[in-house]
Amino acid sequence: MHSNLEGPANIGCPQYVSVAELVQTDVETSGKTIHVRFIKGPVGVQAHNFSNGGIYPTGWQAKYSLKDGIGITHPWIEKQEERLRGIITGHSSDD
Repeated sequence: MHSNLEGPANIGCPQYVSVAELVQTDVETSGKTIHVRFIKGPVGVQAHNFSNGGIYPTGWQAKYSLKDGIGITHPWIEKQEERLRGIITGHSSDD
């Protein structure tokens, strides 16, 4: 893709989620069960504002929702972990 865009640009699904929603989405797509415990402490910023406005003029748009993207990423991460374990132990899953 060619464009006149200079400098960094946000790309991704323009979906605002809380940390709790992100954790829940991750858990749902992983198929795992975890217990989340929220602890008292400093809250920090309530939201990080971002804009995909810089990338839209190029014609780019997200192909996947946040949940679908995380769901696609989980198996990829598992394969990478499996491959690295094989390298470390000397046993490749490709053998």
